[in-house]
Amino acid sequence: MTKPIKDPFKENFDTLEEFADRISEVLNCPITIEDANHRLLAYSTHDERTDQARIATIIGRRVPEKVINNLWKEGIIPKLLETNEPVRVKNINEIGLGDRIAISIWKNEEVLGFIWAVEIEKALGDEEVELLKKAANVLKNKLLQLQIRKYKREERSQEFFWKLLTGHIKSRQEISEAFYEAQITAPSTFSIAIFRFQEDITPEAERQISYMLKTMHRLKIVLYTIDCNDLILLLSLDAVENPLDEQRDFADYFRGNMYERFDVTQIKASCSSIYSSHDHIEKSYKEALNVLDMKSKFPEETKEIINYQELGIYQFLDVILEKRVQDQFENHSLKKLTDYDLRHNSNLVETLEVFLNNDNNINEAAKELNVHMNTLSYRLKRISEIGDINLKDVNQKMTLYIDIKLMKYKK
Repeated sequence: MTKPIKDPFKENFDTLEEFADRISEVLNCPITIEDANHRLLAYSTHDERTDQARIATIIGRRVPEKVINNLWKEGIIPKLLETNEPVRVKNINEIGLGDRIAISIWKNEEVLGFIWAVEIEKALGDEEVELLKKAANVLKNKLLQLQIRKYKREERSQEFFWKLLTGHIKSRQEISEAFYEAQITAPSTFSIAIFRFQEDITPEAERQISYMLKTMHRLKIVLYTIDCNDLILLLSLDAVENPLDEQRDFADYFRGNMYERFDVTQIKASCSSIYSSHDHIEKSYKEALNVLDMKSKFPEETKEIINYQELGIYQFLDVILEKRVQDQFENHSLKKLTDYDLRHNSNLVETLEVFLNNDNNINEAAKELNVHMNTLSYRLKRISEIGDINLKDVNQKMTLYIDIKLMKYKK
């Protein structure tokens, strides 16, 4: 009959640091305790034996992004998110990671955190692995308490963020005081980013998103909240040399990893202009929403656009449309072409739009329309005749371009 293993973790521990030290004493190896997003909660302090990955984690108070990415690629983190059994990790020299054993700490179906035991001199035996499992079970209640406090802080932060987004706090002084009371460092320069998912964000998807946001070390996320299928972020752009490039890289990285790790696809991204005055947060939010609106109405024309500044004429379509309605203006050249297309089942308006989209480049426009250049030249001649249009007149072409976009915008 197997002798039961004595539980060395029954006594009460005031802090996670004390508990980490106790595990380290029992297993005779360095220990780190992380939350579910790989932020360092505690580490054993009396043992100098360690490796570079652990040192970097302790210094940065979270696991380095390159280590997390590698552990995903090696299938280690996915395995930890599937089982409550210890997982052995072989050394990965390129990221300074030595041999270790990791175990997830669970509450029902949710992972609360991890214990990592670094195997410096020898591999942990079966008895030591069982002890590690006991430690994980004892740690569960401690992490539950931390999680409850974390959720309360996040709820307060999200309520504060919504007040900023909706303009309920307007003056600079009020906003500055609110940041101070929330114990959040206000960014000197910022933008609002929105990631729009295909469906409403479920609690499970929210956990995945939270994990992604808290393990990405690219742009600093000051505040975030969720509205149905929109993830809304306040991004700090302090000390960022090329903010427009960084915004795009951030969006690509987030969407790429949501697909690779969680199989989430077709996330639309948008960012506002860059501001330094916090009373522009509401305006920034409206800009980011406007980008998404234009991407929905003009998917082909705006597929490469993320930032509000890149929208160009699309920034002003709503204003121009309002002016057109007030003036009861109608572009007669465009009306003639539209009527002709209806009567003859032709596509002269589409041809004109593609030609203008391609900056009057006949070769590129012909490729997009999948017609010969001579065919396109003939169509352009007919467009000029039917619509009484001078295609060498910049003002006429610009007006036609805007009115074609307005026609699509109204649909």
